[in-house]
Amino acid sequence: MDYFRKNSGTGSKKQASTPTRMKIILGIIFILFALLIGQLAYLQLAYGSRFKSEVAQNDSTVVSNQVPRGVMYDSKGRVLVGNKANNAITYTKGASTSSKQIYQISTALSAYISITDEKPTQEQLAEYYLADTANSTKIEAKLPKSEKGNNVSSTELTQNLIKEVKKEKIKFTKRQKTAALIFNKISGAYTLSTIYIKNKGLTDKELAQVGEHLSDLPGVGIGTDWERSYPNGSSIQSIIGSVSTEKSGLPSDNLQYYLAQGYSRNDRVGTSYLEKEYEPLLKGTKSQIEVETKGNGGIQQTKTVYKGQAGASLMLSIDAKYQKQVQAALKTVYASALSAGAAKYSSGAYAVAMNPKTGALLAITGLSHNVKTNKVTDNALGVINQSFVMGSAVKGATVAGGLLNNVITPTSNTLSDTPIYLPGSPVKKSVYPVGTFSSLDAETALEVSSNIYMMHLALKWVKAKYVPKTYISMPNDAFNVLRRNFAMFGLGQKTGVDLPGEVSGIEGQSFDSQGRILSGSLLDLAYGNYDAYTPIQMVQYVSTIANGGYRMQPYIVQGIGKTSSNGKKIYINYNKKPVVQQQIPWSKAELNIIQTGFYRVVHGTNAWGTAHPLKNVKPSISGKTGTAQTFYYDPDHPNKKNQPELINATFVGYAPSKNPKLAIAVIFPGLDPNMEGTYTLQVAKAMVKDYFAANK
Repeated sequence: MDYFRKNSGTGSKKQASTPTRMKIILGIIFILFALLIGQLAYLQLAYGSRFKSEVAQNDSTVVSNQVPRGVMYDSKGRVLVGNKANNAITYTKGASTSSKQIYQISTALSAYISITDEKPTQEQLAEYYLADTANSTKIEAKLPKSEKGNNVSSTELTQNLIKEVKKEKIKFTKRQKTAALIFNKISGAYTLSTIYIKNKGLTDKELAQVGEHLSDLPGVGIGTDWERSYPNGSSIQSIIGSVSTEKSGLPSDNLQYYLAQGYSRNDRVGTSYLEKEYEPLLKGTKSQIEVETKGNGGIQQTKTVYKGQAGASLMLSIDAKYQKQVQAALKTVYASALSAGAAKYSSGAYAVAMNPKTGALLAITGLSHNVKTNKVTDNALGVINQSFVMGSAVKGATVAGGLLNNVITPTSNTLSDTPIYLPGSPVKKSVYPVGTFSSLDAETALEVSSNIYMMHLALKWVKAKYVPKTYISMPNDAFNVLRRNFAMFGLGQKTGVDLPGEVSGIEGQSFDSQGRILSGSLLDLAYGNYDAYTPIQMVQYVSTIANGGYRMQPYIVQGIGKTSSNGKKIYINYNKKPVVQQQIPWSKAELNIIQTGFYRVVHGTNAWGTAHPLKNVKPSISGKTGTAQTFYYDPDHPNKKNQPELINATFVGYAPSKNPKLAIAVIFPGLDPNMEGTYTLQVAKAMVKDYFAANK
C-alpha cells in the first residue's frame, strides 16, 4: 500500500510541473513576438517614409538606337543609294512588363493602327488570345486532367492551351489579328529596347490617333525609321548589296561576331557586297537614350544624351548615267540575239568598263538568261563571279609571253602558219582555210587571230619536241610556264576588287589519269580555248596593254566622306589611291608589237580582220575579239549526250588607241556557232560612243 502511495505522489508532482513549463515557453514566445512587433512598429514609424521613397525612386539606363546608314553616290555626286525616312510607331519595353500589360497595350493600340503587310500565325493568335486571363481560364477548364495540374509543367500547360485554342477554330477579327502581331512584337523585345511596331505605310490618320492617345499607351511612341532607296535605279543593286530587315536582324552565321562588335540582335546590317564590305563605315554610331524607370519597372521618361552619327558616305567610281547606258545597250543587243535564235542556249551576257590608268570601274552590268523559261534578269555580279573560256581575246598575253621570254623578238617574230597535226587527233588550225597564209608575223597573227601562230609560239616557248602526225613531247612544267605568263596580266588571278565573292577562274586539267601531260590542251591554252577567266579579269588584262604595262587593281569605291546635314552634298575625307599590282617588264618595241596588232584588229586591211565594224568609231578603238568552243550543259539532264555545241564570243578593247581613257570587256557566252554575228562589237561600239559623248 505504501508503495502505491509513493508512486501516486510522484505522478502528481509531474502533473503539477507540466503546466508551469508550458507557461514559461509561452511567455518566452509572447515576449519574442512583442519584441518583433515593437521593432516593426519602430521601423514603420522611424523609417517608413524613407523605405517608401526608395521603392518609388527611379533608376536610369542608357539604351542605343539605330542611325541612318551611309549614303552611296556615283562618280558625279548622284545618289545611288539613299535613305528614305518613314514615320513609325515605336515601343520601348519596361523592366517588368507583364503579359497582361502587353495584352492591354496591344489591344488598345490595334484600335488606332492596322498591320496589313504581315499575317499572324495560328500560334501567335493563340498566344494573344490566352494572354486574357478570362480566355485562358475558360480554355484550361476544357483540358483533360492529364494535360493540367501539378504534374504538368508550365511550359507543357502553355503548349496544351495553345493546341486547344487551335482546335477551337476561333474566328479572329482584323483588329484582333493586328493586336496579335503587336503582342508578338512586344513580347519578343528585349527589356528597355526600342522596337518598331509599324514602320511602313503609316497613314496620317493612324499617326494622329496614336499621338492623341500616347498617355494611355505606356511605352508607345512616335519616331522615324529608315529604309534604303535607289533614286537612280537599281541597275547595280546586285553590286551594292542588301541590308537585313529589323525582323531578320543579325545574320545567324555571323551572330557571335556582330554581338561581340556591340550590335543588338535586331540590328540591320549589310548582308552582301558593298553593304557588307563597308559595314563598319556605313553603320554609323548609334544614338544613346537615357531611359528612367520607376521602382515598379515602368518607364518614367526618356532623354537623348547623344544623337548619334550617321554612317559614312561612299563615293563610287560608277557613273550612274553611263551605267544605265551600258545596261541598256547590253539588254537591247542581247534581246536581238535572243530574237534571232543565236542566244537560245546562252546563259547571259556581261559588259564592264574601267579606267585603264587608275583601275576605277566605270560601269558593271550583266544579264542572266534562264534557258528553260527564257527569262532574262540583271546579274552585274557575274562580272566578278562567272568564269568563261574567252578564246582569242587573250592572244595579246600569249604574244607578250613570247616576247618577254625571247622566243620571238620585235625584229624576228615570223612563224610558220602550218596547222598542227597531233598523233591520233583532229587537225588543230585557225578559222580561215588551211593555206591562206604560209607564215605570219606577230602583228598580223593578232590581226587575223591566228590559232596556228599561237600554238607554234607555245611549242617553241616550252621547248616541245614535235613531229607532225607522229610525235609530241613537252616538259611537265609547260602549263605552269604559260599560266605564270597569263597571271602577270591578272588572268586566272583574283583582281582584288573591293567586292566580296570574287572568283579566280577555272584551270583545266594539266595531266591525264596516267600522269601524262595533256599536250593538246596546252596548245588550246595558248590561244585561249582552255582555262576560264572572269569578265573583270579580262578588262584588267586589256587595261594592262592599254596603259603600257601596269596591272591596276580594279576598285569601285573611290572616296569615303560625310554627307551634309541637308543631304545634298558629300565632303570627302579619303580618296582611293590607284594600286599597281604588277608592272610588265617589256620594252617599248615589244609593247608596240601588241598595241599595233590590237589596232589592226579594228583598222587593218586584211580581209580576215575580226573587228572591222568598229573602224569608223570615234575616238579610235583598239582591241581583240575571241571565240571559244563550249557546250550547253543541261543541269536537269547532266548525262545527256549530244548537247548543243556553242561558242563564247568576246571582245576586249580600249579607246582612244593612243593615250587610252577607257578599257572595256564584253562577253556573250553560249551563242549558236552559226549565228555569232557582231553582238559583242555592237555593245562595244555603244560603250565607247556613250562614254566619250559624256566626257568630251
